[in-house]
Amino acid sequence: MTRHLAIGSLVLPNNLLLAPMAGITNLPVRLLAREMGAALCFTEMVSVNGLVREGEKSFDLVRSVPADRPLGIQLFGDDPACMAEGARLVAGFGDLIDINMGCPVRKVVASGAGSALLRDPGRVREIIRAVRRATTLPLTIKIRTGWDATDQTFLEVARIAEGEGCDAVTLHPRSRAQMFEGHADWAKIAELKETVTVPVIGSGDLFTAGDAVAMLRQTGCDGVMIARGGLGNPWIFREALALMAGREPEPPTPKERLTVALRHLELFTTLAGERVAVREMRKHLSWYVRGLPGAARFRELINRVEEKEALVRELRSFLSEKNEAK
Repeated sequence: MTRHLAIGSLVLPNNLLLAPMAGITNLPVRLLAREMGAALCFTEMVSVNGLVREGEKSFDLVRSVPADRPLGIQLFGDDPACMAEGARLVAGFGDLIDINMGCPVRKVVASGAGSALLRDPGRVREIIRAVRRATTLPLTIKIRTGWDATDQTFLEVARIAEGEGCDAVTLHPRSRAQMFEGHADWAKIAELKETVTVPVIGSGDLFTAGDAVAMLRQTGCDGVMIARGGLGNPWIFREALALMAGREPEPPTPKERLTVALRHLELFTTLAGERVAVREMRKHLSWYVRGLPGAARFRELINRVEEKEALVRELRSFLSEKNEAK
């Protein structure tokens, strides 16, 4: 079941992708996912308004290192000309441009971007056409099924995308109104696969390696994009690759969790400095220990920690206990 995935001129060694996640998929997260087998990782979504206005923070989101390639850069905005200029500005930073047409967050939707675009297929066409003319990089879009349950525009939008030169379409089969509630309707991914000829990448409710394999089998999609299932769990890629190769996956031991979590902290500290790293790593460390006995208490404890040394001490203590009990 493991196979190469071609998105335009970009040929990936497998079909497992790390999704763009705001406030999450920075360089450390991407590097760790790649080491576990992710074939393509995406930046956090980047505002083209910030790029065009020379916002340094926006460009910080796309800066990378050679080990972080191939890299997908996800852009969001609602103005075709601005989107095209944003694509030109980031062309040298990555290997693929993705247009976010699915984000359900109120602030993004209020600007006319994200899933708000699903209500305006005409604007979708203008944006894709403008961006396609602006870059020779592989171009994809990420969408939801529609604005709400009665507004299922995903097939129309996907046909427009294919017609305007997109190289793949990613579908998270929930409506904007659903946000992240309920269940992702994987049947919609299969429906999309029957509608377009470009690769279809499925997303939504991929929390385990078994989920990734099940989506590929049930929908016939060309690849899967893992989001929340990868939080504190880069091993999901390794485990999915093992399953697809007919092998029994190897779950991480407490010792491996500790090693990877500590490396994550060090990478984050190098990237952003100790103060920012400690604050942001609290959520990541909570994800690393999710499901382990005492995880809730550990989360409460580290949320009060302000120094890196103390954070490391608490993490070592917690996971060392789990390793001894194993």
